[in-house]
Amino acid sequence: MKYDKELDCTGVYCPIPIIQAKKEIESMSEGEVLRITADDPGSRSDFPAWCDETGNTLLASSEEEGVNVFYIKKGGSEN
Repeated sequence: MKYDKELDCTGVYCPIPIIQAKKEIESMSEGEVLRITADDPGSRSDFPAWCDETGNTLLASSEEEGVNVFYIKKGGSEN
């Protein structure tokens, strides 16, 4: 999936990945996509909930070799 910025949150645990994602998303333009990698098991539920609360769109999530990968679009709607 195409993305505009990448954020590596491996090795840090809640709430740091969300804090870092918030800071990164704030620096981005509406419609840009942030790719986040995180190995905190809580991130699987934290990022979808954070997107719901903030109006950002979780485009996709997966696990690759024990690392969770999230694609988050700044703003709403997947179009």
